[in-house]
Amino acid sequence: MKYEIGNKIRKYRKESGLTQEQLADRINVTKSRVSNWEQGINRPDADIIGNICRALNVSPSDLLDVRLTDDELNIHEKKVIKAYRTKKDLQQAVDILLGIDDNPTE
Repeated sequence: MKYEIGNKIRKYRKESGLTQEQLADRINVTKSRVSNWEQGINRPDADIIGNICRALNVSPSDLLDVRLTDDELNIHEKKVIKAYRTKKDLQQAVDILLGIDDNPTE
């Protein structure tokens, strides 16, 4: 089975002007793991997707090609997401409160 996420990782990595090694360094994995993802040999674990998105400056929706419809989020949830995205200085505190670990161990 060939995984399609690798094509997206390669596309966004190249758009970001990064080598496989540079991306690997940013997300604390080996270059061979990035290479394997891009070749479709395997796919990144769910807990590392966030790191990839941050390193490539791309949304998880774009990387995973998943779209939420308007009816999946209520108005309050949309406001929370918008505020989170615009207040970079508070993101770490929110992540801690929600128990979101951005530096998972491999």
